[in-house]
Amino acid sequence: MRRRILRSMLTVLTITTVVLGVPLTYTAWLWVEDITRTDLRGRLDRIAVEVIAQEQADGLVRGGLDIRTVRPLVPKEGKLTIVYPTPQDSASRIDIGADEVEDPLMESLAMGTSGSLRLEVPAAPMHAKQRQAVAAVALAVLASLGAAVAVAVVTARRVADPLRDVAARAARLAMGDFRPDPRRHGIAELDRVSDVLDSATVEIAGRLQREHALVADVSHQLRSRLTAVRLRLDELSTHTDPEVVHEAEEAMAQVDRLTEAIDDLVRASRDEDAADRDPIPVMDELRGVVAEWRHPFSEAGRTLVLTGDKNLTAPITAQRLREAVAVLVDNALMHGGGTCTVSVRTVRPSGLAGEDSGRREPLVCVEVADEGEGVRDELAPHIFDRGFSAGGSTGVGLALARALIEADGGRLELQRRRPALFAVFLGASAPRIASNAVIAEPR
Repeated sequence: MRRRILRSMLTVLTITTVVLGVPLTYTAWLWVEDITRTDLRGRLDRIAVEVIAQEQADGLVRGGLDIRTVRPLVPKEGKLTIVYPTPQDSASRIDIGADEVEDPLMESLAMGTSGSLRLEVPAAPMHAKQRQAVAAVALAVLASLGAAVAVAVVTARRVADPLRDVAARAARLAMGDFRPDPRRHGIAELDRVSDVLDSATVEIAGRLQREHALVADVSHQLRSRLTAVRLRLDELSTHTDPEVVHEAEEAMAQVDRLTEAIDDLVRASRDEDAADRDPIPVMDELRGVVAEWRHPFSEAGRTLVLTGDKNLTAPITAQRLREAVAVLVDNALMHGGGTCTVSVRTVRPSGLAGEDSGRREPLVCVEVADEGEGVRDELAPHIFDRGFSAGGSTGVGLALARALIEADGGRLELQRRRPALFAVFLGASAPRIASNAVIAEPR
């Protein structure tokens, strides 16, 4: 940004310098010539007074023209030509000064019946002064331009650096750094933004604390209720009917898994750093999800398949991955059709603007695809918006799944619309991959 501001200011300064400097230089050139000619005309006026003073009453100069009073008025290396009337000749001529003037600058003065004057001086001294004047103007313009450039650099830094600081502070706030920053930059608008960020920091920190407290309270209440349910189911497990015992044991297993999921989610909500986690085997975590959802798919006359490399690992939270993939599988069951395939593979992102994809490490990708009609074009841009639903559901599932994946530094994208294919890119700071990005073949 500083470079753009500086470039804009320098462009304006350059244009202003050219627009003002060229006419000023031309004016200085003409000004020196005007001074020189004014001096010559002044000399001619004084010479005319001396010549007219030597005329007689009849307007003639008798006994010859006395040039002693005139000669001091002729510049060095100049030439004065006087034409005056005498009794012998009405146009007598006398030359005073140099015999010949190279490249002369001339001024003439007509004295009516008293004759005429012509003064010639070399133009070289005038041209030298003109060049000096032009050089002085150019030096002044360059000095002004240099001062303006210095002011532009300081101004650009004064504007760009605070903007960069405010942007960095907003980025830290987005990453969960709620420390206040008392720095102000003396720019009213940016200081106002800093004040708003301070207020937002306090508000967000307070809301997060209240949400953590609410999560803790809710999880405690849920565990209490689940414990009570398990006790009732445990009593049913002593029933004499084997089918009742079997159903009670299955229900207790579901209660145990639900309790474990609540504990894992609460624990994960207190640990947001995915970069330092140990990699976990992705396929092992997904087998439980697929096994849990195979029965609903069978009841719907459909098939749920899990494929991929069992050796692939990723530094993520196991419970978050399971919950997110469960949302995608449930979405495929509710809105999709045909076989639902959950596949695990590695991909190397390419076609990403501003990134050298050849230098990026391969990412672990979990894809959930079905053979249904897919997502309509008008729904695709809003499919991850919280509260948005086109099928009568709550509109929370996909938004929650994306939030869970992003909490571990990954990305969840609708990779293909028809038939629908959702892709989960795992790994710390996984880049956003557009729906039309090129994905490499499995490694």
